[in-house]
Amino acid sequence: MALFDNIVEFFSKLGSLSFGITDLLDIALISFVVYNAIKLIRETRAFQLVKGLLLLGVAYLIITQLDMQASSYIFRFLFQNIFIILIILFQQEIRQVIEKVGNSKFTSLSLILKGNSSEKEKIINESINEISKAVQRMSDSKTGSLIVMERQTLLGDVIKSGKPVDAYITHELIGNIFFPKSPLHDGAAIVRNGRLVSAGCVLPLTKNTDVSSDLGTRHRAALGMSEQSDAVVIVTSEETGIISLAYNGSLERNLTDSELREKLINLLVDNPSDNIIDNGFFKKIFKGKNDGKKKTKNK
Repeated sequence: MALFDNIVEFFSKLGSLSFGITDLLDIALISFVVYNAIKLIRETRAFQLVKGLLLLGVAYLIITQLDMQASSYIFRFLFQNIFIILIILFQQEIRQVIEKVGNSKFTSLSLILKGNSSEKEKIINESINEISKAVQRMSDSKTGSLIVMERQTLLGDVIKSGKPVDAYITHELIGNIFFPKSPLHDGAAIVRNGRLVSAGCVLPLTKNTDVSSDLGTRHRAALGMSEQSDAVVIVTSEETGIISLAYNGSLERNLTDSELREKLINLLVDNPSDNIIDNGFFKKIFKGKNDGKKKTKNK
């Protein structure tokens, strides 16, 4: 009877409720945050953590109903500190979100600081051509290589892990760096604004447990770098000579040099700050179907 009275009271209050523009904006903001949070964790280890937390929540409800005091105390302590626990568990994902928001096109200050964009685009296009030529030659000779193209997220820590080069990019230079038994061939080369700034760098390995066992250390490092930044990473396999491209936590394999060049131009010149906001919730609302090509994961 009390439940029926509560339902009647709820519906009786609906008529007095007001709905304004701020309420609409509030709902849109919450929808945007929830949508991108689900999109971010859907294909990462964070999704498994979320399922684990939900199971713990169900277990806590059952324990509370059964009046299991010792277990209730432990679970109560756990959920009282849940905010700190979530920060620890999802520190990598939170960092990615903050970096992507910082790289958003909503911040137009970067346009003022970029200087002569046409000159920069020319240098980047030339570097892409040289890299594509070098990668094709290394693919033919089955020479392993790992090249990181920096975008909006600065890779200062990674650059410091290698040896400074700071040179204009040529396919001969890249070939010499990754020549077998050369001092720097095992590490990654970092490209910033069309220049080779460092070589022999150490990259973080992916933490994704679903990565194919056929992929070696170079491919895992490429995925790890693309998961922790917006960088574009090029890999040639030492065993098969296959050319691969990693970005946004995905890996595209079996690329030709022309396909690689096209994708690099699209990512580094045409869409240099492509991020979660540009390809997300609002773009689908206002622009309809996404025109971008669907990425293949570990194909």
